[in-house]
Amino acid sequence: MVLEVYFMVCVMQSAIELIVEGYARLGDRQALEDLRMHRRRLAVDLKAMKGFDCSGAVQRIEEDIAAVEAGLSSLSDTVAEVGAASARSSAALSH
Repeated sequence: MVLEVYFMVCVMQSAIELIVEGYARLGDRQALEDLRMHRRRLAVDLKAMKGFDCSGAVQRIEEDIAAVEAGLSSLSDTVAEVGAASARSSAALSH
């Protein structure tokens, strides 16, 4: 079971990055937040396991969480850029 989880985490690393990229392109903040919460719960569960060394899997999951947070950050950056551009357009129209 632990080996299966570890294997899935290793293989899914690049898949997570692709999923995050897709959600970020769609602007789907809720999907990214749900994904981050799922990964956090998975990390907590693995850390609580007794009798197995899950440190490698936990490290990968923490990397996944960082990728999701980068995706969320990119959404925040995009919103700020759109807001600034909108403000510039409004200011230009009022002159």
